[in-house]
Amino acid sequence: MLRALMYLLPLALTIYAFIDCLNTPEDEVKHLPKVAWVFIILLFWIVGPIVWLAAGRKRASSGGRAPSEWHRGRRSTWVAPDDNPDFLKSLKDEKTDAGKSDAGKTEAGKTDAAKDESALKDWEADLRRREEEIERREGGAGSGDASS
Repeated sequence: MLRALMYLLPLALTIYAFIDCLNTPEDEVKHLPKVAWVFIILLFWIVGPIVWLAAGRKRASSGGRAPSEWHRGRRSTWVAPDDNPDFLKSLKDEKTDAGKSDAGKTEAGKTDAAKDESALKDWEADLRRREEEIERREGGAGSGDASS
Protein backbone atom coordinates (compact mmCIF):
# COMPACT_ATOMS: atom_id res chain seq x y z
CA MET A 1 0.00 0.00 0.00
CA LEU A 2 2.82 2.37 0.87
CA ARG A 3 4.55 1.56 -2.42
CA ALA A 4 1.44 2.54 -4.36
CA LEU A 5 1.27 5.81 -2.45
CA MET A 6 4.85 6.59 -3.50
CA TYR A 7 3.70 6.55 -7.13
CA LEU A 8 0.17 7.93 -6.77
CA LEU A 9 1.08 11.02 -4.76
CA PRO A 10 3.57 12.42 -7.32
CA LEU A 11 1.20 11.45 -10.14
CA ALA A 12 -1.68 13.31 -8.48
CA LEU A 13 0.58 16.31 -7.86
CA THR A 14 1.67 16.31 -11.52
CA ILE A 15 -1.91 16.08 -12.78
CA TYR A 16 -3.00 18.89 -10.45
CA ALA A 17 -0.11 21.14 -11.48
CA PHE A 18 -0.67 20.39 -15.18
CA ILE A 19 -4.38 21.28 -15.02
CA ASP A 20 -3.62 24.34 -12.89
CA CYS A 21 -1.05 25.51 -15.43
CA LEU A 22 -3.46 25.02 -18.34
CA ASN A 23 -6.23 26.94 -16.56
CA THR A 24 -4.01 29.83 -15.52
CA PRO A 25 -4.36 32.94 -17.70
CA GLU A 26 -1.21 33.87 -19.62
CA ASP A 27 -0.86 37.19 -17.79
CA GLU A 28 -0.60 35.41 -14.41
CA VAL A 29 2.23 33.06 -15.40
CA LYS A 30 5.57 34.16 -13.94
CA HIS A 31 9.20 33.79 -15.08
CA LEU A 32 8.64 31.56 -18.17
CA PRO A 33 6.06 31.23 -20.94
CA LYS A 34 3.14 28.97 -20.22
CA VAL A 35 4.28 26.35 -22.77
CA ALA A 36 7.66 26.10 -21.03
CA TRP A 37 5.92 25.51 -17.70
CA VAL A 38 3.83 22.72 -19.23
CA PHE A 39 6.98 21.00 -20.48
CA ILE A 40 8.72 21.42 -17.10
CA ILE A 41 5.73 19.95 -15.26
CA LEU A 42 5.48 16.95 -17.58
CA LEU A 43 9.20 16.24 -18.03
CA PHE A 44 10.40 16.70 -14.45
CA TRP A 45 7.84 14.50 -12.79
CA ILE A 46 8.29 15.42 -9.11
CA VAL A 47 10.32 18.64 -9.17
CA GLY A 48 8.34 20.31 -12.01
CA PRO A 49 4.95 20.44 -10.26
CA ILE A 50 6.51 21.65 -7.01
CA VAL A 51 8.39 24.44 -8.81
CA TRP A 52 5.19 25.41 -10.69
CA LEU A 53 3.19 25.61 -7.47
CA ALA A 54 5.91 27.56 -5.70
CA ALA A 55 7.06 30.00 -8.37
CA GLY A 56 5.11 29.52 -11.59
CA ARG A 57 2.09 31.70 -11.12
CA LYS A 58 0.88 34.70 -9.23
CA ARG A 59 -1.32 33.64 -6.36
CA ALA A 60 -4.69 34.95 -5.13
CA SER A 61 -3.25 38.16 -3.67
CA SER A 62 -2.82 39.51 -7.22
CA GLY A 63 -6.40 40.67 -7.64
CA GLY A 64 -8.48 37.56 -7.08
CA ARG A 65 -8.73 35.78 -10.40
CA ALA A 66 -9.94 32.52 -8.86
CA PRO A 67 -13.17 31.42 -10.55
CA SER A 68 -15.36 31.93 -7.49
CA GLU A 69 -13.94 35.40 -6.88
CA TRP A 70 -14.21 36.26 -10.56
CA HIS A 71 -17.90 35.33 -10.60
CA ARG A 72 -18.51 37.13 -7.34
CA GLY A 73 -16.98 40.31 -8.74
CA ARG A 74 -19.07 40.12 -11.92
CA ARG A 75 -22.41 39.31 -10.30
CA SER A 76 -24.91 42.11 -10.59
CA THR A 77 -26.79 43.48 -7.63
CA TRP A 78 -30.15 42.18 -8.83
CA VAL A 79 -30.64 38.45 -9.12
CA ALA A 80 -34.22 37.96 -10.28
CA PRO A 81 -36.08 40.20 -12.74
CA ASP A 82 -38.83 40.88 -10.25
CA ASP A 83 -36.21 42.34 -7.88
CA ASN A 84 -34.86 44.74 -10.50
CA PRO A 85 -36.58 48.14 -10.39
CA ASP A 86 -35.47 48.99 -13.95
CA PHE A 87 -37.13 45.83 -15.27
CA LEU A 88 -40.30 46.53 -13.30
CA LYS A 89 -40.34 50.10 -14.60
CA SER A 90 -40.01 48.85 -18.19
CA LEU A 91 -42.98 46.53 -17.64
CA LYS A 92 -45.02 49.40 -16.26
CA ASP A 93 -44.07 51.58 -19.25
CA GLU A 94 -45.06 48.82 -21.68
CA LYS A 95 -48.40 48.43 -19.93
CA THR A 96 -49.15 52.16 -20.11
CA ASP A 97 -48.06 52.26 -23.78
CA ALA A 98 -50.39 49.35 -24.58
CA GLY A 99 -53.25 51.11 -22.77
CA LYS A 100 -52.63 54.27 -24.79
CA SER A 101 -52.63 52.39 -28.09
CA ASP A 102 -55.91 50.63 -27.22
CA ALA A 103 -57.54 53.94 -26.27
CA GLY A 104 -56.23 55.61 -29.43
CA LYS A 105 -57.99 53.27 -31.88
CA THR A 106 -59.81 55.16 -34.62
CA GLU A 107 -61.52 54.26 -37.85
CA ALA A 108 -58.43 52.27 -38.88
CA GLY A 109 -59.01 49.90 -35.97
CA LYS A 110 -62.65 49.49 -36.90
CA THR A 111 -61.84 48.82 -40.54
CA ASP A 112 -59.27 46.21 -39.49
CA ALA A 113 -61.98 44.47 -37.48
CA ALA A 114 -64.34 44.63 -40.45
CA LYS A 115 -61.64 43.19 -42.74
CA ASP A 116 -61.03 40.36 -40.29
CA GLU A 117 -64.74 39.64 -40.08
CA SER A 118 -65.11 39.51 -43.86
CA ALA A 119 -62.05 37.26 -44.19
CA LEU A 120 -63.55 34.91 -41.60
CA LYS A 121 -66.86 34.78 -43.51
CA ASP A 122 -65.00 34.04 -46.76
CA TRP A 123 -63.09 31.19 -45.10
CA GLU A 124 -66.30 29.72 -43.67
CA ALA A 125 -67.99 29.89 -47.08
CA ASP A 126 -64.98 28.21 -48.72
CA LEU A 127 -65.00 25.50 -46.05
CA ARG A 128 -68.73 24.82 -46.61
CA ARG A 129 -68.17 24.64 -50.38
CA ARG A 130 -65.33 22.13 -49.97
CA GLU A 131 -67.36 20.01 -47.57
CA GLU A 132 -70.24 19.91 -50.07
CA GLU A 133 -67.83 18.83 -52.85
CA ILE A 134 -66.50 16.02 -50.68
CA GLU A 135 -70.05 14.87 -49.84
CA ARG A 136 -70.96 14.85 -53.56
CA ARG A 137 -67.85 12.82 -54.44
CA GLU A 138 -68.49 10.32 -51.65
CA GLY A 139 -72.16 10.17 -52.49
CA GLY A 140 -71.37 9.58 -56.19
CA ALA A 141 -68.69 6.99 -55.40
CA GLY A 142 -70.95 5.26 -52.87
CA SER A 143 -73.83 4.86 -55.38
CA GLY A 144 -71.41 3.59 -58.03
CA ASP A 145 -70.08 0.94 -55.67
CA ALA A 146 -73.59 -0.17 -54.72
CA SER A 147 -74.57 -0.82 -58.39
CA SER A 148 -71.50 -2.96 -59.16
